[in-house]
Amino acid sequence: MENKKKTYSRTNKVEKRPARPFADKAKPYTARPRKTSDTKTEGPGKAFRKPAVRKPAVRKSAVAESGPVRLNKYIANSGVCSRREADTLIETGQVTVNGVQVTELGTKIDPAKDEVRFNGTRIKGEKKVYLVMNKPKGFVTTLSDPHADQTVMDLIAKNLCPQRVYPVGRLDKATTGVLLLTNDGDLSEKLTHPSHQVRKIYQAQLDRNLAKEDFDKLLDGIELEDGPIAADALSYVENDKSLIGLEIHSGRNRIVRRMFEHLGYKVKKLDRVYFAGLTKKKLRRGAWRFLEEKEINLLKMGAFE
Repeated sequence: MENKKKTYSRTNKVEKRPARPFADKAKPYTARPRKTSDTKTEGPGKAFRKPAVRKPAVRKSAVAESGPVRLNKYIANSGVCSRREADTLIETGQVTVNGVQVTELGTKIDPAKDEVRFNGTRIKGEKKVYLVMNKPKGFVTTLSDPHADQTVMDLIAKNLCPQRVYPVGRLDKATTGVLLLTNDGDLSEKLTHPSHQVRKIYQAQLDRNLAKEDFDKLLDGIELEDGPIAADALSYVENDKSLIGLEIHSGRNRIVRRMFEHLGYKVKKLDRVYFAGLTKKKLRRGAWRFLEEKEINLLKMGAFE
């Protein structure tokens, strides 16, 4: 029986873990292993990093609150926007409580008694919904862009999802792949905040083969105009050196494209195949579906790694 060589991706994290195949690919990907003290030997003179088992960080779901709640949280939970954006609405005087304009952050209200309005429209609590979409090329995720011809909201049938949802994070107009949409402001805040380091995996088609020297630079870290950045894991996909699999947790704007452009490569296609435990499996371009209860619970608990 023919022996198969075990291969693992390099990672620049202190906590080591085995590389995982991309959601759309069945074959494992290979990359040059980093030499560490935690190694084992397979075959003559060949050292491989011993895979570490990483248990998901499980957080208890928030207990439903009764009585007074913060105004920004109430607005976010009503599906108007995220909690951070709600702070801006309050500070700019666009929110009233019982007819009185409120501009002070930290204000609390009683949802059972108080009437909250945004630009004159009453805000009501609504059912939380969670959608995953396989975003097609040519659609923007910034809903406030007046110059956009098409937004991802145009793909959602109002008769199937009457609630107003909004994208969690951003994918630029030319990028395709996994996109989460919801009206749950708390969850959106958690998944986009840098402290949670939500895992994302992309496949990038470059205009030419990625040189080994640049492969190593992306793993070791490069300096961009807005600070240093490094890939968490990197791989050639199916032995094609112009098709790159990249794992990253940063949510900075156009970060994957800028990393390759910094080294002189042009990204011809960019597809996100994994985001916070979600994939685009069985979703054609432009299609979406509601998340199952199990998927929602994993997102809320943070057990999606």
